[in-house]
Amino acid sequence: MRLKLLAAAVLGALCLAAASDPAERLADPVQEARARALFAGVRCLVCQNESIDDSDAELAADLRRIVRQQVAAGRTDAEIKAFLTDRYGEFVLMRPAFGPANLALWIGPFLVVGLGVLLWRRRVAARPEEAALTEEELQRLKALSVERKA
Repeated sequence: MRLKLLAAAVLGALCLAAASDPAERLADPVQEARARALFAGVRCLVCQNESIDDSDAELAADLRRIVRQQVAAGRTDAEIKAFLTDRYGEFVLMRPAFGPANLALWIGPFLVVGLGVLLWRRRVAARPEEAALTEEELQRLKALSVERKA
């Protein structure tokens, strides 16, 4: 059992090492950690549902290289994100900023759910209520049930 766990750990470490070329990494571990944190917030424009940290696309590798260059140049996280959005648009961010340009993206789902609830309540309110049986109908029902028992 221990041998299997050790083998799995070694294979996992090899996969992680293969995922990132050591020649591309920044020499300063603090800067590299900061760059990797930024990678998670930048979308791969080819894959679209993956961050550039998870993607194997060439464009993702180029974006990782750009982010590392920006980090090495001493730019702040906000400056790097602004550079990327100026160049590729706000779609490049995994979490776009809340603003007038994408207000519909942030508020739209809540409006759709609210409209659905409103329509559902209107439909329920528009249903005709079941009228109570009249005295004559009750007498007739009793007579029918007596006939069935007999």
